[in-house]
Amino acid sequence: MLAIFLQTSPFFMLIGCGYAAARSGMFPEAAVGYLAKFVFFFALSALLFRFASSLAVSELFYPAFLLAYLTATFLLYCGVAIVARASGRRLDETAVEAQCAVIGNVGFLGIPLFVTLLGEAAAAPVLMVLSVDLIIFGSIIVMVITGSRDGRVSPAVVVTMTKGLLHNPMVMSIGLGLVWSVFDLPVAGQIDRFLELLGAAATPGALFAIGASLAVRRAERLGTAVWLSSLKLAAHPALCAFFALVLVPLDPFAAGVMIATAALPTAGNVFMLAEHYGVAQQRASATILVSTILSVVTLSLALGLVAPLTG
Repeated sequence: MLAIFLQTSPFFMLIGCGYAAARSGMFPEAAVGYLAKFVFFFALSALLFRFASSLAVSELFYPAFLLAYLTATFLLYCGVAIVARASGRRLDETAVEAQCAVIGNVGFLGIPLFVTLLGEAAAAPVLMVLSVDLIIFGSIIVMVITGSRDGRVSPAVVVTMTKGLLHNPMVMSIGLGLVWSVFDLPVAGQIDRFLELLGAAATPGALFAIGASLAVRRAERLGTAVWLSSLKLAAHPALCAFFALVLVPLDPFAAGVMIATAALPTAGNVFMLAEHYGVAQQRASATILVSTILSVVTLSLALGLVAPLTG
């Protein structure tokens, strides 16, 4: 456990640097947004394209892995939704709370962390998780929120979801990388070097941006935030472990990466969706803050538990 914590500590130190810079006023809130945009649209996109273009399509289409992760995540999503509705939450609030409990910070934290610690072999499982989160659950929250307000799911919702996916640089960079892989297209030496340099900025930039964004989060509705954080950091990886190791036995390494990825704290894009639709923003913001702080310990613990699978 201590060895794993020491391995992950530099990543959390970078998050701490971002937090301190923003908290001290050295890095204003506007700068946080611009740094996040740089990472999201440029550095992370370059990194994802390089990974996807270097992988065989079969590595990113592991049906048993996709089935195990999707089923485990959807069951938790439904469980959280049932509890939220029973507690009197509106349907749109329910969607945000369920999203907080199952969608981890895979892009900004998971990819840099796991590829560095576990090697580039971790890229394929992490990208599969990211694809399910973005395409399946990113679509579900839009359908539920808009459907609850309009009283039905109209064709316009499908158009909105499609546009959202097409404008998401993570989705497009993975998709474009797969096209390169399928057709075995070459990447010119200068272009590959450019992408390598740009992608190298993803890890420090993303972690610094996470820390800086935490400095402007509001620690309100802490009871709900702790509840949702517990589900994200403990229940989600436990359920994924049950499916990946017991019900749908997977390759040990892939199973270990899935479990560790499920143990990531809540993703920042959940707040962006909540903010966009004007629903449960404080709950989402507080959950991101609480889950990220707790993950300093819980993520190291999760990596220690799956070490026999990924070692």
